[in-house]
Amino acid sequence: MPMDRYRAANLAQWDENVDIHYRSDFYGVERFKAGRTKLHDVELREMGDVRGKTLIHLQCHFGMDTLSWAREGATVTGLDFSPAAIAAAGRLSDESGVPGRFIESELYDAPNVLDEKFDIVFTGVGALCWLPDIRGWARVVSHFLKPGGVFYILEGHPVLWSLDDDTPENPMHIARPYFESGAPQNPEGWNEEEDYAETGEKLQNTRTYTWGHGLGEIVTALIEEGLRIEFLHEHKVLAWKAYPWMVRGDDGWWRVPHHPERLPLMWSLRAVKEA
Repeated sequence: MPMDRYRAANLAQWDENVDIHYRSDFYGVERFKAGRTKLHDVELREMGDVRGKTLIHLQCHFGMDTLSWAREGATVTGLDFSPAAIAAAGRLSDESGVPGRFIESELYDAPNVLDEKFDIVFTGVGALCWLPDIRGWARVVSHFLKPGGVFYILEGHPVLWSLDDDTPENPMHIARPYFESGAPQNPEGWNEEEDYAETGEKLQNTRTYTWGHGLGEIVTALIEEGLRIEFLHEHKVLAWKAYPWMVRGDDGWWRVPHHPERLPLMWSLRAVKEA
């Protein structure tokens, strides 16, 4: 089946990425061990106080964001489909001395693997594009939340994912599907010889597949699963350099240099599960 092929290709690259990311300056594991957080200021500000709360991080990779929430006082669980990532997350917890639990599972199968409810469900940057079914994702989010629990996400904007990679700033070109269609945004897959951490190391598993989800589709899926939206913010800054013409500010965020009003780069949302 095509979906099995897409999953296998994505998993192969993510398993390969783990060791590269763990050693890369992009992720900065040594800085994290020295006490730095992986979380952005906007995440800390918009999430609020997590002290004494239980938190599950969906699609946690090797757990730096997860363990950063533990440093803020939460009792954390990370979940990811990559066995290499889960092993590295346990290693990072041990080496940093920051406690966390990590579980290997496909996202959609997670309710069958873990029978718990949490005060907070968190999804970090760069996660949703790897999922083919946003309604299925929303069901998982709702499943893990206690009544009154909080869901929070900061993510790349769906409009950003739909732009042509080689588009100039003026004019920008829509080249890929914005809305979810069931098929990957690029049916042939992305063929990337080097990883986004920019280490210069060549990948053995070069092909991956991603999916588009419109902002309205994402928000509606959460509402239909019993979540009440507290806010939805769209941001003119980005956590990574998506296009060669973007410029980095003194604050570390990437921006559209000449027409920032034309393109939303990220979005963040906080919601509460109704009792």
